[in-house]
Amino acid sequence: AAWKGGLRFQVSAALKEGRVTPTELCQRCLSLIKSTKFLNAYITVAEETALKQAEESEKRYRRGQPLGVLDGIPIAVKDNFNTAGIETTCASNMLKGYVSPYNATVVQKLLDQGAVLLGKTNLDEFAMGSGSTDGVFGPVRNPWSYSRQYKEKSVPKSHSEDKDANWVITGGSSGGSAAAVSSFTCFAALGSDTGGSTRNPAAHCGVVGLKPTYGLISRHGLIPLVNSMDVPGILTRCVDDAAVVLGSLAGHDPKDSTTIQDNFNPFELPNLTDISKFSIGIPKEYHAPGLSSEILALWSKAADLFKNAGAKVNEVSLPHTRYSIVCYHVLCTAEVASNMARFDGLEYGHRSDMNKSTESMYAATRREGFNDVVRGRILSGNYFLLKQNYENYFIKAQKVRRLIANDFVKVFRSGVDILLTPTTLSDAVPYMEFIKEDNRTRSTQDDILTQAANMAGLPAINVPTALSERGLPVGLQFIGRSFQEKQLLTVAKWFEKQIKFPMIQLEEVKRHDHGVFQHQKSASFS
Repeated sequence: AAWKGGLRFQVSAALKEGRVTPTELCQRCLSLIKSTKFLNAYITVAEETALKQAEESEKRYRRGQPLGVLDGIPIAVKDNFNTAGIETTCASNMLKGYVSPYNATVVQKLLDQGAVLLGKTNLDEFAMGSGSTDGVFGPVRNPWSYSRQYKEKSVPKSHSEDKDANWVITGGSSGGSAAAVSSFTCFAALGSDTGGSTRNPAAHCGVVGLKPTYGLISRHGLIPLVNSMDVPGILTRCVDDAAVVLGSLAGHDPKDSTTIQDNFNPFELPNLTDISKFSIGIPKEYHAPGLSSEILALWSKAADLFKNAGAKVNEVSLPHTRYSIVCYHVLCTAEVASNMARFDGLEYGHRSDMNKSTESMYAATRREGFNDVVRGRILSGNYFLLKQNYENYFIKAQKVRRLIANDFVKVFRSGVDILLTPTTLSDAVPYMEFIKEDNRTRSTQDDILTQAANMAGLPAINVPTALSERGLPVGLQFIGRSFQEKQLLTVAKWFEKQIKFPMIQLEEVKRHDHGVFQHQKSASFS
């Protein structure tokens, strides 16, 4: 029963009633991690630590004193969040072997709630990418590549090497976390979201991906990419579960001055029956070049669903959206150049053997430690920050960013409650096709529908919506008003209930681990 339900009402209830123990849940997840190793979703599996945490949780349940809804729940964390005693690599040679002396605030909050940390998930190096293909530990494979739905519709059916070459990407950069949730190896996972890095893989892997309002959740202990846009993201199998995890993480952190000062009150999402009081905006600029006809039709169908249910649905305009991806590129690389300066081989991480001079040691360390993608972004960022370029690029991009944020403010002031957009331009592409384009080109294409919400600091969520003609997940994005997560998630939950996203049928894993999968009926736990 625990494998079928949402965290609050089914899994937590099953643990309280003793129908399943935290150790049993943990062991099942660890067993699944082993049988889905081919997905490459995890960089580090903390088996011993996880079993100890599950044991402690079990003792609390026996005493009738669980710490909360998440007590005993197996979770995974993207490998750019610091974890005391567990290696944090950012999928880079620069941090291979680095063990942080402290936990990121979000990790500590989950552990304080009794969650069981299974391990650290794979990503693009330093979260720079949109495919989870550029880390030193290799690319992450999308669980849907091995689903019955995809296999029945994919072309090669005879040669085993062709079939294996046909696997599709997870999206990125939080692809490991999305794959971990999608393949049932954990109940929830943390990602990070700078320009869509939680929502993009959530859309490709058929899971819920929430990017909260900037400042609602602490960034302390999240190794920074772009300080002014980074947000810890939440990946779950249903909207209710995202609300549960958000309730545990949100609120002020004295270690992060950008977090809100007000207290955050966790909430339960109502079962909305009347959607008529909501106004849904359809931004015309999100009909972007390259948007597949399939996703366009799905977006239109979703708008009709709201309209037929009584909601007000209006086309709106966000005129500066067309400049946002260029603006994002300038600001992103500028902040990357600044943030990556800390990796110099002196204090932590990789250090080159080059000892001619301090300068040569710096240069060799960074050449050996960073991949081409990271070095390329550092070079771009430093170019934009040069004295002669600063006004023309960085300052101008900041001004355009303000215009983009103001567009959203105007639309929400006009009476719109929620914006409905696509999350990605298409479904997931095969890995061999994805790597034909370079990282920068791919990121520009893949972030186009998601990064504006980061520039404006707004909450946004991907809701898995349907399967494409190829049998792969497609998601739609809801963007809400600043700090109005309850309203955003309430509407997302209503939509999720209407569309009834189909379950993943993981044939490949069933053969590996029949004992676990015979109990699983649905891709979400709601």
